[in-house]
Amino acid sequence: MKNYKNTVFYLIVTGGFTALMYWIITKGKRLEVAETIVTPESGKGSWGDFLTSMQHNFQDPLAILLAQIITIILVARVFGWIFKKIGQPSVIGEIIAGIVLGPSLLGMYFPEFSLALFPAESLGNLKFLSQIGLILFMFVIGMELDLKVLKNKANEAVVISHASIVIPFALGIGLAYFVYNRFAPEGVKFLSFSLFMGIALSITAFPVLARIVQERGIHKTKLGAIVITCAAADDITAWCILAVVIAIVKAGTFVSSLYIIMLAVLYVIAMIYIVKPFLKRIGDLYGSKDTIIKPVVAIFFLVLIISSYATEVIGIHALFGAFMAGAIMPDVPKFRTIFIEKVEDVALILLLPLFFVFTGLKTEIGLINDPYLWKVTGFIILVAVVGKFLGSALAAKFVGQSWRDSLTIGALMNTRGLMELIVLNIGLELKVLTPEVFTMMVIMALVTTFMTGPALDLINYIFKTKDGVEIIEPTNQNKYRILISFGNNEKGKSLLRLANSLIKKQKNTSSITVMHLSLSDEMHTFNMDDKEKNSFYPIVEESQLLKQDITTIFKATMDIETEIADVANQGDYDLLLIGLGKSIFEGTILGKVIGFTTRIINPDRLIDKFTGKEGLFENSPFDERTRQIISKTKMPIGILIDKDLQQVKHVFIPIFSPEDSFVIDYIQKLIYNNNTKIVILDVNGFVTTNFVIKSAIDSLEQKYPNNISLITDKTIKKEFLDQQDLMLISLESWKQLVDSRSVWLSDVPSVLILKQ
Repeated sequence: MKNYKNTVFYLIVTGGFTALMYWIITKGKRLEVAETIVTPESGKGSWGDFLTSMQHNFQDPLAILLAQIITIILVARVFGWIFKKIGQPSVIGEIIAGIVLGPSLLGMYFPEFSLALFPAESLGNLKFLSQIGLILFMFVIGMELDLKVLKNKANEAVVISHASIVIPFALGIGLAYFVYNRFAPEGVKFLSFSLFMGIALSITAFPVLARIVQERGIHKTKLGAIVITCAAADDITAWCILAVVIAIVKAGTFVSSLYIIMLAVLYVIAMIYIVKPFLKRIGDLYGSKDTIIKPVVAIFFLVLIISSYATEVIGIHALFGAFMAGAIMPDVPKFRTIFIEKVEDVALILLLPLFFVFTGLKTEIGLINDPYLWKVTGFIILVAVVGKFLGSALAAKFVGQSWRDSLTIGALMNTRGLMELIVLNIGLELKVLTPEVFTMMVIMALVTTFMTGPALDLINYIFKTKDGVEIIEPTNQNKYRILISFGNNEKGKSLLRLANSLIKKQKNTSSITVMHLSLSDEMHTFNMDDKEKNSFYPIVEESQLLKQDITTIFKATMDIETEIADVANQGDYDLLLIGLGKSIFEGTILGKVIGFTTRIINPDRLIDKFTGKEGLFENSPFDERTRQIISKTKMPIGILIDKDLQQVKHVFIPIFSPEDSFVIDYIQKLIYNNNTKIVILDVNGFVTTNFVIKSAIDSLEQKYPNNISLITDKTIKKEFLDQQDLMLISLESWKQLVDSRSVWLSDVPSVLILKQ
C-alpha cells in the first residue's frame, strides 16, 4: 500500500510540475513579440547546425586543454614504458615524449594536427598547469631529502659534492666565453649568460640518482650512502646557487642583486627559525596517526603556496620556495610518506608530463640544422661529462675512495634528468638562453642521463663486480631452494606456510628465500629502512612460529614482474611461489571489456599476443602482473589463490591430463614433510591407464597407504570441499577446469596452480 501511495505521489508531483513548466513556456513565447530575437544564421539544416556546434565545442579552451592532457598522459606512459624496458629511467622516455609531441616531430610531419592540438593561444594554460606540477614536484623533492644523512656523512660527501659543482661550473663559464658572441641572446650581459651556463652544467638530478641507487641495490652499501649524501648536498647547494643566479639575472648587476639576496636570506631564516618549529609541533601532534585530518593538510599546503609566492615575489623563483617548504617538513618519516603519497600521484602522473611536453614544444631539434651546430652540441656534452663525471670521480678518489667507487660516483653524479630541464626552462623564460642553446642543452641533459646506466654497467664489467650485496648461501648442489615473492603480508604468510609444508623435515637440505619488491618511484631515501622492516615483520614472526629459517631480499625496482623473474631465473631456485591478485571485475561484462582493451593498450600483452604466449592465460583469472611473471620465468612456479590458508593437512588434486605427472613430486613432498592427506580426483581415468602416473601413485600408496585416496566422481560435494585446505592443480588442468565452468569451483578452498 505504501509503495502505491509513493507511486501516485510521484506521478502527481512530476506530472503536475511538468505541465506547469510547459504552460509557462507557452505563455512566455508571447513575450518574444516585444523583443528582437537573434537566431543563429543557419541555412545548413539541423545536421549542419549540430556539426557547427560540435566544432565550437572542440575548439573550446577547456576541451582543448583536456584533449592535450589525455594525449600527453598516454604518450608519456608509452614512452616511459619503452625506456623502462631498455633499462633507462622512465623520466627519459617522458622527456622524449614531450619532444615527440613538439615541433621536432609532430609539428614537422603533422603540422595541421599539431596546430589543432596545441594552438598558440592554449599554451598559456598548459604552462601554468605545468608550473603547478613543478611546484608540487619540488615540494616532494624537498621532503625526500634526509638532512640527517648530511650530518652523519658530511665530511667526504660535501668535498665530493662541492667539487662536482665548482669544476663543471667553472667549465661552463669557460664554455660561455667561447660561445657568447654567437649564441647569447641580444642584450644579455656576459655575467648572466655565463652564470646560467655554469649552473646548467653543474646540476645533478637527485630523484633519478636516488632511484638508480635503489634499483641497483646499492643503497645499503657505504658507496650508496656516500653517493646519496653527495646528491643531497649537491641539490641544496645547486638550488641556493640558482637562486643567487636568478637574482643577479633579474637585477642586471651583482650589486643590484644584493637587495634580492638579502631578502632571500631573510626568507630562509624565517622558514628555518619560525615556520619549521611551528610545523614540527604539528608533526609531533599528528605524526603517529595513520591519516592526517584535512585542516592539518590545509596548513601544510598553505605553507607551500605562501612559500612559493614569497620566493616568486622576492625574485628567486617559486620553485625554490616549494623546495624549501618540503625541506622544512617535520622530520617524521610516516608524516612525510603520507604527504608524499597525497601529492605524488597528481604531480607525477597528471601534471609533470605537461611540463615535459611544454618543454618539448619549445625544443626544436630542427634548429640544430648544420654540422657546426652539432659540433657545438657535442662540445657542450663533452664539457658537461668532463666537468661532472671526472670532477666527481677525481674528488672521490682524493678523499680515499677506490677507483671503482670513484667512477661509480662520477657516473651517478653526471645524471641530470628532470632537474636540468627545470633550470633550462627558467633560463629560457628569463631570456638568458636562446631557443638554439636551449635545444642543445636539452640534448645534453638527455645524453648525460641516458649514459648513466651503460656507464655503471661498463664500470662493473671492467672491475668484474656486481652492484649491491649478493646473498651468499652455503653451496649445496642437492639443496631444494624455494623463492617466495609476496606483495602483502597476509599472502606472504600463507605462501610461507605452504613452502614450509613442502620442506619441513628437510631443513638441512633445503632453504626458503622471501622477497618483497617495491616500485622505486614509491620509495624514498628517508623511509627505506622503515619500509623494509615493516614489510618483513609479519613474515619473520610467522617464520619464528613455524621454526623455519628464512633469507630475505628487499629491492626497489621500476619493473616488478621482470625483477621477480630475473631473481628467480638467476638464483638457481627450484620453485617460485607467488600470490595471485584477482581482478575486481572478474566475471563481469566490464571485466571482458577491460580484458579486451588491456590487450590493445598494454604493450606487454601485445608482445605476448604476437609471440604466442597469450594463449597460456586465456579463460584464467590471472591479473596482469601474474601473467607477466609466468611468461618470463623459466623454472617451476606455483601461483597461490589464497583463501586464508592456515595449514596444508588435507589436499585434493584433480588429474585431467597425462602431463600432470609432475604434480606427483609435490604430493610426495607434502606427504613426507607434512603428513598431508591427499585425495586424487581422477575424472578421466589417467591414474589407472597412464603408466607413469599409475606407477608413481602405486609407489606412494605402498609407502603411505593412509595418506592417499582416489575418487572418480565428476560432481564434487560442498561437504568434501569444506574439509580440504588446498587444491593443488597443474596450469593446463586449471585451464580445463575454468573452461568447464564447474559449479563447485565457487566453493573451492585455496588453490595452488603449478607450472612446470
